[in-house]
Amino acid sequence: MTTLDIAPITPHPARLVDLGTREFGEVWALQRELVAARQKDEIPDTLLLVEHPHVITAGRGAHRENLLATEAIPIFEIERGGDVTYHGPGQLVGYPIFLLRPEERDLHVYLRNLEEAIIRALARFDLPGERKPDWTGVWTAGGVRKLASIGVAVKRWVTLHGLALNVSTDLSRFAAINPCGLAASVMGSMSGELARPVAMAAVKEAMAAAMAEVFGRVFA
Repeated sequence: MTTLDIAPITPHPARLVDLGTREFGEVWALQRELVAARQKDEIPDTLLLVEHPHVITAGRGAHRENLLATEAIPIFEIERGGDVTYHGPGQLVGYPIFLLRPEERDLHVYLRNLEEAIIRALARFDLPGERKPDWTGVWTAGGVRKLASIGVAVKRWVTLHGLALNVSTDLSRFAAINPCGLAASVMGSMSGELARPVAMAAVKEAMAAAMAEVFGRVFA
């Protein structure tokens, strides 16, 4: 499937924060603090990039039957949309804390723009990514493997939660769940598809550039 044509928009200043590796609970609390600050216009739009230690999150649409073998993994029930997913080392997680402008206040378009940013980031590695009808996220060409999952929340038009892109993730970890209601075997990674190591730093750079381009933010 082809990428979307994104209409030109006036760039807005924003900040990029690389958190390295942080526990999910710590970053979840940070997101809530940043959302409150952004609602008061105390901070600019902010993109958090992070890797999490092994963790499972369950969104508002989670089905308990999709939790299969989770005894040794922390589970957080959170306010984003969607079902259950896994985060862990080798996966790039992006949390946009963006105040959506009046012309951006369409959550369907916001989700498609997150997909577009991921697709553009993948293209920098000559890895085609595409959408799949009836599913949110980004897949390999032909829809064989799912490379990225998306789940968001919006509070007074400020976004939180976001995207998770498998860079060099241990895909066997997905066996603990039915990710987003799918079989774990459908999950793929950039390094697996490219059959070579992929540097996380390079993916962060590509993702930040793609988010800036698609959403019209200028990161500092």
